[in-house]
Amino acid sequence: MNFRSLRLPLAALAGLLVLTGCPDKTKTTETATTDAPAAPKLPKAPVFNADSAYAFTAKQVSFGPRVPNSKAHVACGDWIVRKMKGFGLKVMEQPFSAMTFDGTNIRCRNIIAQYQPTAARRVAIFGHWDTRPFADNDKDPKKKNAPMDGASDGASAVAVAMEMARVLGQQPDSLAPNVGVDFIFFDAEDWGHDDTTQQDLKNQLDGSGTDSWCLGSQYWTKNLLPANYKAEYGVLLDMVGAKGGTFTREETSRTYARGPLDKIWNTAATLGYSDFFLFQDTGGITDDHVYTNKAGIPTLDIYDHPSYGNDYFPAYHHATTDNMSIIDRKTLKAVGQTMTQVLYVD
Repeated sequence: MNFRSLRLPLAALAGLLVLTGCPDKTKTTETATTDAPAAPKLPKAPVFNADSAYAFTAKQVSFGPRVPNSKAHVACGDWIVRKMKGFGLKVMEQPFSAMTFDGTNIRCRNIIAQYQPTAARRVAIFGHWDTRPFADNDKDPKKKNAPMDGASDGASAVAVAMEMARVLGQQPDSLAPNVGVDFIFFDAEDWGHDDTTQQDLKNQLDGSGTDSWCLGSQYWTKNLLPANYKAEYGVLLDMVGAKGGTFTREETSRTYARGPLDKIWNTAATLGYSDFFLFQDTGGITDDHVYTNKAGIPTLDIYDHPSYGNDYFPAYHHATTDNMSIIDRKTLKAVGQTMTQVLYVD
């Protein structure tokens, strides 16, 4: 996933939504904790298979770093398309070209897979499927230019979405949710300039009107696919597979998608996943949800936020330690089962 290093206060972030928007993930000092509400009764929903999600994560990692312009990137994208078609979804690809902050021209594609494509009511599940080409946040300076596996940052989110798609595709019409679901995987999200770790490098996109991060979501926002796309709300999944992962209520999510956010956190509590979905408010960050909110889709961001200390991102963030050794089925289950259940909650 891509998160940069700066947190913006709400007023500045609101302005960012009007202008541009996805530099680094940024933090403020805001933190508040509230108790979980009384648990409501939930309708029956399919069982999310954590073993399957783990396997989908491992498969993506097995291709190698999914860096645009690489063979691994092409092969993994082709695999995602085949799998989503195999689950019975309507799949569209959105190819585009972009220039990165260091002047590299990259060939990319966003992947859109629709479950119940004719349903009037729609929910979007967003994620990014590329990996950062350098581990600039690695504690070992010798590895700062090494590519990353992106097991949690990227692969875990796609894996959770794919398992949701697989499970939904198996349901008879009588057990289908009352919404259609669009799984939208953005490309070129993670090849951005980090002002903290890359101070010695010039951001060639600075002042161009294009942010160096979130290139895929920026492109999709300007070229909606399907055309004139609308959804009741969207959920951006990012870094949702690591052992001990915790998710807080991020400021932009609270501001623009408070209803869906409350539904998800309350559902997680009812399912017994409050150790993962914390009733804790934290500052705003810049991620793909900034752009999907600009597109008129109220979107919240679910990403791994350390529950204590001053670090805003886990130690594996943009480091070579983001590999399969940190992936935990319990975290995948908590996120995947919660998101699957939410689709059945009106």
